[in-house]
Amino acid sequence: MKKDFITNNKLDTSSLVEALNLIENARYILIVTHVSPDPDTISSGLALSNYLYENRIKHKVFNTKLSDIPSRLNFLPRSEKIVEEFPKSFDLIITVDCGSTSRFGFKLPEGVPVLNIDHHKSNNNFGTVNLVDFNKAATAEVIYDFFRFNGLYISKNTAECLYVGIYEDSIAFTTPRCDEFTYEKINFLVKCGADPSYIAQKLKQRESLAKFRILPKIFDSLELHQEGEVATIYCLEEWFKETGALVHETEIALDMILNMNIVKIAVYLRIQNGKTRVSLRSKKKIDVSQIAATFNGGGHLNAAGCSVETLDIFEAKEKVLKEIFETKK
Repeated sequence: MKKDFITNNKLDTSSLVEALNLIENARYILIVTHVSPDPDTISSGLALSNYLYENRIKHKVFNTKLSDIPSRLNFLPRSEKIVEEFPKSFDLIITVDCGSTSRFGFKLPEGVPVLNIDHHKSNNNFGTVNLVDFNKAATAEVIYDFFRFNGLYISKNTAECLYVGIYEDSIAFTTPRCDEFTYEKINFLVKCGADPSYIAQKLKQRESLAKFRILPKIFDSLELHQEGEVATIYCLEEWFKETGALVHETEIALDMILNMNIVKIAVYLRIQNGKTRVSLRSKKKIDVSQIAATFNGGGHLNAAGCSVETLDIFEAKEKVLKEIFETKK
């Protein structure tokens, strides 16, 4: 085992061994990425997919809605192999970046073992085997530890996926959970073949015109509360129709709002799947996962999400603000 793994790891080492045993004994594996997929869940799923493919282990990577997957991730190896048709049979489920079973988009079948790989503080260890470390910057970093602990070969394709997951979920290595070990891991992935320049170009320089048409509308919705410490933005359904933008293309607006010096908590609301979806971001030690939890959501200290059971964005905004104000008292 590497020294950095021993020093920085919060995982139960017996679980890391059990996880590999589950994979090696499976005949057909279903890798589940979560609804409203972000780069970490997709990159993590594809990192595993590339390893399994290279070792001739039968599997599928599943997402409930392919059109929700950010198009800028289509350069990742085997991204074209992700399916939204549920496989008929499998004897192992691996869930990646799913804080709860509600994030799957389907009900877990009985009798099938589940390997739960995640980094959300709200994860309740729903798996048969759980590799959950909320100290990590990304689920992709947990998978990196799984590979390294078990001495598994990390190919160029797998390294590229892991790099993207860590880079994106750490918001370009700026979140508090990034530490010296995170950078050592990134350095190792580069040695394995991940090309930072190529990845940056694919992630940052292929934006759609629709994105730049919808962002001004979202910024116009900006409201500041409590002397500017709390900021809210929203996106109406008709704006998506008018511009042709996709939901995942608007999420950067939340991080941009949080970048304002005065803002400590930022909130973004939009309609998704018959509910108002709420994303929350915060600075320093303000725990927005507690706010999300009151609406049966979850997440991390500085990044969380939830859904409010209403199609009225403004009603949902008032409910969320009320909870924030109560929490800040």
